[in-house]
Amino acid sequence: MRILLLVTAFNGLSQRIYEQLKLQGHTVSVVFAGQESEVRFAIDTFEPELILCPFLKQRIPDDIWQKHLCIIIHPGIIGDRGPSSLDWAILDQQNQWGVTALQADSEMDAGDIWSSKNFKMRPASKASLYRQEVSQMAAALVDDILEWQQMADFKPLPLNYSDKKVKGSLKPMIRQAQRSINWHRDNTCEVLRKIHAADSFPGVLDDFFGVAVYLFGAHQELVLKADGPKKVMAQRNGAICISTLDGAIWISHLKQQKAPGNSTFKLPAAWVLAEHLSDIPELKLPPLTPHKIKTYKEISYREADGVGYLYFNFHNGAMGTAQCQRLLTAYKAAQCRNTRLLVLMGGDDFFSNGIHLNHIEASADPSEESWKNINAINDLVQAILETRNKITLASLGNNAGAGGVMMALACDQVVARDGVVLNPHYKTLGLYGSEYWTYTLVRRLGYRQAIDLTQSCMPLGAQAAANIGLVDAVFPADPTAYAFDLKEYCRIILEDDQYVALLSTKLAQRDKDELEKPLAQYREEELQQMKRCFWASDSQYHLLRKNFVYKVCPQKTPPRLSQYPLVSKEADNSDIADLSQITE
Repeated sequence: MRILLLVTAFNGLSQRIYEQLKLQGHTVSVVFAGQESEVRFAIDTFEPELILCPFLKQRIPDDIWQKHLCIIIHPGIIGDRGPSSLDWAILDQQNQWGVTALQADSEMDAGDIWSSKNFKMRPASKASLYRQEVSQMAAALVDDILEWQQMADFKPLPLNYSDKKVKGSLKPMIRQAQRSINWHRDNTCEVLRKIHAADSFPGVLDDFFGVAVYLFGAHQELVLKADGPKKVMAQRNGAICISTLDGAIWISHLKQQKAPGNSTFKLPAAWVLAEHLSDIPELKLPPLTPHKIKTYKEISYREADGVGYLYFNFHNGAMGTAQCQRLLTAYKAAQCRNTRLLVLMGGDDFFSNGIHLNHIEASADPSEESWKNINAINDLVQAILETRNKITLASLGNNAGAGGVMMALACDQVVARDGVVLNPHYKTLGLYGSEYWTYTLVRRLGYRQAIDLTQSCMPLGAQAAANIGLVDAVFPADPTAYAFDLKEYCRIILEDDQYVALLSTKLAQRDKDELEKPLAQYREEELQQMKRCFWASDSQYHLLRKNFVYKVCPQKTPPRLSQYPLVSKEADNSDIADLSQITE
């Protein structure tokens, strides 16, 4: 089929659907909904048999949905309508929620229903639910849509609020007044719920030390307490611990309320309030903090059956200089443990997305901080590549982009969860890239395909990545099934004959490669290119980074996503400015 994705942005969910459809053999094109004239041109030129809208905030013009089959993926149960679907589900403490595929109509979210699937709610942020459960259900709905469309006698069901099975309703957009925390009335669970319901947008507006800020990244603290609520008790790696009526929570990130004419962006909470925290203690954790401990922790570790599992749960998968350095310390500590296999697990919602653009943007000298950051992540990747006493395995249980993909490729084995999307490129940020990609990516794919992958700037689904040899195995999308298959994969590696063969082959190949071209040379050559990206007067990196950090969305669809001729050849800027594939 010819399928057009009409989207507000090419976010993680849109990319997952795009890759799913391509893998099934469909011809897929993408158009951004920002310019109606471009949308009409795309439809007239591409002539789609189906228009899918996995992430759409704009209303579809009447003449388009009346003429073409347009199906919208809405993150709500049947009957749910409005722009704050997941927000309300969290605040209302719904036990179950869902995702619904509905046909575009004159009323938003009120069209005929093609399919709907429910999932069990968990105590997590809106962003996490969207990236996990909503994404998984949406992918299943798309399969339903394609199946039903081939059935001549299929008719979607009209929305009928008189049907007792219809539990959803039209709800308004949530305002800050409804999100507001009353620290003297709300208990810990209520505070967490309000922040979860506003993460990652718009955050909960509050005030600390007279500074108006939006709160993001809430984590429960089970040990610390204070006499009275809303007291900053401690800080840890940029997060702050705040007392509640009956306990405490950690807030990882804040964004200052912008003054008229100014824009702000998310930063570690302790950075934003730094001048007020001089007397607040830093509560450090050991490099290999036990994974089961419930507190704010970015890096944690567990062991089972001779395998070490290293977790790094960095916000949005971005890794700043200090985070890379702490992860390197933890990696070296894990390397010294009495295990034979070390698994890099990544975080709850991302594996890794490489260097931290927000940290760089906030620094006094972005060029210098970029240099520090890329060297810090390179030090980590080097340590992985030079590990000789263990087999290393990257477990891509969640999406990864740019240097995060290349870090995974430094491991001896790479596995991925079905439905995960990888973006193994740097070009959309005006960067050449480092993390030894010219060694690891070429080693897996060969030079020509490695260059094609980094220059095309297209997402790659887990199965497509396995088909070209970028990953070694793909396990089921269901998290429980994925964990089971990962454990079994590790068990097979650790079988004596298998393990000895893998380790000896690894060491022999690494020694051979080092003789042919030392790792230091790959790093030097990459950094020469990166130095130019960071300091050259004609580099686009600084502008593109700023656009990314301040969420300046491109109005035009990047040409690489279009399967139709462009109106004009103004491709360079629109192509390179689509930064949404790095993080959502």
